[in-house]
Amino acid sequence: MDIITSTSNPLIKQTRALRQKKARIESGTFLVEGIHHVGEVIEAGWDVETVIYAPELLTSAFAKDLLARASQLKLQPVSSQVIESLADKENPQGILAVVHERRTKLSDLKPIKKAVALVSPQDPGNVGTILRTMDAVNADALFLLDGGVELHHPTVVRASMGTLFWKPVVQTSFVEFVQWAKKSGIQLIGTSAKATANYHTLIPQVPWALVLGNEQKGLSLDQTSACDVTVSLPMLGRVSSLNLSVAAGVLLYQLSG
Repeated sequence: MDIITSTSNPLIKQTRALRQKKARIESGTFLVEGIHHVGEVIEAGWDVETVIYAPELLTSAFAKDLLARASQLKLQPVSSQVIESLADKENPQGILAVVHERRTKLSDLKPIKKAVALVSPQDPGNVGTILRTMDAVNADALFLLDGGVELHHPTVVRASMGTLFWKPVVQTSFVEFVQWAKKSGIQLIGTSAKATANYHTLIPQVPWALVLGNEQKGLSLDQTSACDVTVSLPMLGRVSSLNLSVAAGVLLYQLSG
């Protein structure tokens, strides 16, 4: 296949447009950038539309092996200048993929043992980092409730370090999630600064889901009331709260025992 050298090429312009939320929503596709991330999305079996790569930048044995594994996909070589025009960061690794979104419903889920639910999260970096931590503790699923961060935002993809492609993520309402959890016998462990249960002493009932509010407001009174138990993290210094992904990490490791 001929190498694309023009940044005005129609495929390149369409791909570059995926940096914008509107184009991602309209096309149902998003960008995955970097050798590790592209390798993960291919290995996880997602629907990859195109792999765009710059041969002069992909010189490592790992990169060449990745291209060999992707040989059954549509591969489009481009110049280093073109890949730089598409990359989200400086000094790109020389490869990215256009990938079709995957939507998971509550009814699609297999039985879970532990999960995380985020209510209207606002920071895509937090969502990606929490997915990465979930993988580390072998949590089963992530729930994004009542909107918030766009799941396939480039920062979510990057911060997840590829775990986005392996963990099911369900986007639904808080009410529907609670109904599903109650029906499935899942203990809902909410987080609140006013909680009476200490995170050190709480022994969760399997299956369970850790429920966290967003970065600004936390959980509302009604949302806290919908949980079976609430826990807090002690704040011994001047700050009143932790970053959402840090709090999730501390609690996930503690609850996972």
